[in-house]
Amino acid sequence: MMKATQRPPVDKRAFVSEAVEARIREVKQSIANEELAWLFENCFPNTLDTTVRVGEADGKPDTFVITGDIDAMWLRDSSAQVWPYVPLAHGDAGLQRLIAGLIHRQARCILLDPYANAFNAGPTGSQWESDLTAMQPGLHERKYEIDSLCYPVRLAHGYWTSTRDASVFDAEWLNAMRAIVRTFREQQRKEGPGPYRFQRVTGVAYDTVPLSGYGNPSRPCGLVHSAFRPSDDACVFPFLIPSNVFAINALRQLADIVQTALRDKDFARSCTGLADEIEEAILNFGIVSHGSHGKIFAYEVDGFGNALCMDDANIPSLLSLTYLGCVPENDPVYDRTRRFVLSEDNPYFFRGTAGEGIGGPHVGLDMIWPMSVIMRAFTAKDDQEILQCLAQLTRTHGGTGFMHESFHKDDPARFTRAWFAWANTLFGELILTLHDRRPALLNAGLPNARHLTTQRGHRV
Repeated sequence: MMKATQRPPVDKRAFVSEAVEARIREVKQSIANEELAWLFENCFPNTLDTTVRVGEADGKPDTFVITGDIDAMWLRDSSAQVWPYVPLAHGDAGLQRLIAGLIHRQARCILLDPYANAFNAGPTGSQWESDLTAMQPGLHERKYEIDSLCYPVRLAHGYWTSTRDASVFDAEWLNAMRAIVRTFREQQRKEGPGPYRFQRVTGVAYDTVPLSGYGNPSRPCGLVHSAFRPSDDACVFPFLIPSNVFAINALRQLADIVQTALRDKDFARSCTGLADEIEEAILNFGIVSHGSHGKIFAYEVDGFGNALCMDDANIPSLLSLTYLGCVPENDPVYDRTRRFVLSEDNPYFFRGTAGEGIGGPHVGLDMIWPMSVIMRAFTAKDDQEILQCLAQLTRTHGGTGFMHESFHKDDPARFTRAWFAWANTLFGELILTLHDRRPALLNAGLPNARHLTTQRGHRV
C-alpha cells in the first residue's frame, strides 16, 4: 500500500502549478519502486509547496524563495530550487510569472550588494549584522561566493531558452549583470585586493576569512577569487576551481543573452573575453598531477603552485561539472577527477554501513550529503551505478520522505536539516531526467547493496 503523501494540503500550499502536478502524475506512473515514487511525489514540488512568496514590486512580478528552514533567500539556492520547473514554464502562465518574478528579485538583490550571498525579504535585520564586513539592511549574510553570481545567469538563460520571454531583461537586470562582470574583474585582483573583506567573531574556522578578511595569499593569474565555497565555508586557497569553471559557462550564457536578445555587442564581447581569460587560467593553474589519479582538476589553488585536492558535496562541485554543462561528458580530465572524488583519496568521501558519498567540512566528518549521491547518479554512465544511487536514496531519508542536508554514514536517522528545499528539488530533477532519458531504469528493481560498484565489481 502506498504511503500517504507528505505534502501540505492543497489549500496550504504556497503555490500550485497544474503543469507541475501533471508532470508528477505522469512520472509517478512510470516508477516501479513504491518508495521511490513516494519520495518523488514529496520532493519534486517541495519548493512550490513550501518556500515561494509571490507578489509584485514596481509593477513587475516579484518572487522571494526561502531555502527551507532558514527564512532567507540565497541567490544560489533559489535559482536551483526552481530550475527543474523552468522547462514547464512556457505552458503555465502562473509558473512563468513566478520564475520571472525571481529573476527580477535576484537583479535587485545583486544591485543591493553583489558580494552578498543571502538576502532577507526586506530590511528586517539579520543575526549576522555584527559581521566585520559592509553589512546593510536587506542582507541576511555577506559571504562572497562566485557561484552566487553564476546561478542567476544560468536561471535567466534557461528561462529565456524555454519561454523566449526577453521582457525580464530590462535596464535593472542589465545593470545587475554589469555588476556581476565588474565584481569578477575586481576579484581577479590584478590591482590590489578589491573592496571586499569579511571576518566573523566565531570559534568555527570556516566561518571567517584570514588575513584581515581578505583571504590567504594568491598570485594574480586570471582566475577569480572566491572568499567562500557553495557550502558557505571559507576557502583555503582563494581560487575555487569548480566555481571558476562555472563562471566561464555563466559568462558565455550572459554573452548569448545580451548579444541575441539585447543587441549589446560590446558587453557580449566583454563577457566572452573574461570567460576566455578564466578558461586559459584553468588550463594553466587548475589542473594538477595527483599521485594516484594523474591529471585532475584541483578543488582550490593559489597561483603559486599550491593546490587542495578534494571535493565538497555542494554544487558547483568538481563532480557536478558535466551536470552543469561546464565540461564535456567524455572529458578525460573530468573522468579522472570523478574517479578521484568518489574514492577515499578525497578526504571528504565517506563510506559506512548506511551508504557512501561526499560530504564536506560544513557539518563535519562522516556526514554524507544526499546531494552528492544525486549528483553521482546524474553524472554516471553505467546503469547499475545509477540504480545503486537510487537505492541508497530510498534507504537514507530517515523515514521522513524528504532529502536532507546530510546523514550519518552509519545511521540515516542522524541527519541535518529536515527542510532543505534545494536537495528535494534536485532529487525530483534527477527522477524527471531519468524518466525522459533512461525510462527503463525507473521500471527496474533496485539493488540491495550498500556500496556502489563499477560493472567489473570493484568499488569506485
